[in-house]
Amino acid sequence: MKNLTNKVAAVFAASGEIAGVVAKAFAQHGAKVYVSARKAEAAMALADEINQQGGQAEAAAVDALNENEVDKHLAHIAQTNGSLDVVFNGIGLNIAEIGGGLPTTQLPLEHFLKTFEVHCGSQFLTSRLAAKHMIACQAGGTILTLTAALSRLKLPFTSGSTAACCAIEGLTRVMAAEFGKHDIKVICLNVAALQETRRIKEVNLWNGRMLGMEAADVATRSTQFNLLKTGVTLQHVGEVAACLASDYGVTFNSHIVDVDCGRSNVI
Repeated sequence: MKNLTNKVAAVFAASGEIAGVVAKAFAQHGAKVYVSARKAEAAMALADEINQQGGQAEAAAVDALNENEVDKHLAHIAQTNGSLDVVFNGIGLNIAEIGGGLPTTQLPLEHFLKTFEVHCGSQFLTSRLAAKHMIACQAGGTILTLTAALSRLKLPFTSGSTAACCAIEGLTRVMAAEFGKHDIKVICLNVAALQETRRIKEVNLWNGRMLGMEAADVATRSTQFNLLKTGVTLQHVGEVAACLASDYGVTFNSHIVDVDCGRSNVI
């Protein structure tokens, strides 16, 4: 079933694994997808893949932390299509950029603040500019933000990322309260550790070093709290995002949607 037929979607930081799979899911469900990344080559490769699979995609080089670039990109999409229906931002940092799994007592302030600037700052920027263009189009829309299960866990060596995730979830609720009167829903995807991704493999390696464990053991410990034998996959994330962005997602607004197949150790 194509739940997003005739919808126009913008996906930022599309060079990342989560944003890439979300863009593909949007296209598979019928949306015209505009994928962007800081490096044009990464966005073009994703757009080519989507088009080769029968979808509709266009690529652009956009820095999701550059207000002028984001605004121009969204304005182009809205003016070209007469609407901007869905926006998703999958921006993230690797483990070294946020402090390399350091204990809070050793984490430099600049690394802690950089996490906020990139994760929370970019979500704020793309969401508020998307809302501006959606309001101008008078056609409503869906803004999907992204956090991780860190916001509900009690894990060491993650103070910057955990705090940023909590901030994004609070921001989601505020924006939903403001934008709802314009028929714009704002929903946050809270995604569990995706063991198949490069980032989580890197995180497991760093945390293993800090805890004196093998990366494989860290991964096993991460999944032992799943209520189901099946753990969450990238494909699951894409399908959930497509559903929430569709008209079927109308019952969700301001919600933090856990994409984790059920976990027993979250708050």
